[in-house]
Amino acid sequence: MNTARVKIEEYGYNRTGYATSPVKEDHSVIEGSFYQQKPMTVPEMINRRINKTLCFFLGVAISITFVSYYIAMNYEAKLNNLDNEIVRLNSENQDLQAELDRYKSFNNVDNKIEEFNLLQKAEKVIEVTALNSDSDIKTVAVPVKTAANKFNWAIGY
Repeated sequence: MNTARVKIEEYGYNRTGYATSPVKEDHSVIEGSFYQQKPMTVPEMINRRINKTLCFFLGVAISITFVSYYIAMNYEAKLNNLDNEIVRLNSENQDLQAELDRYKSFNNVDNKIEEFNLLQKAEKVIEVTALNSDSDIKTVAVPVKTAANKFNWAIGY
């Protein structure tokens, strides 16, 4: 361990001032062996230069990573908004498709009724008197009408 000693000597200071008796410069105040920085060798200079270059590239890579992350998060937010819009449009499309199918169903029923002429206007009106008793009731045979084709009903989806 190196220790420093301070020489205590009389430097010729008197109460008159420094101008008349300056401090002696021939003796050092602190004596001892101290670590002195030795000059850098060529391999040390090369290592230092390589380390500085690598630190610079690391800083550039980190800043590029932050910028890329920011851009990626913006794109992800835009994609989430588009996904929400697509879900909303699909739901609206399903509602509209159900309404269209309902209208097609009514149209199919109307076309079949017109095809088989099931709803007819009366050609003439017959007036009958009301029956007063059970003995006056006659059974009337009602003809059964059958459609040649089955109805194609379109209900729902």
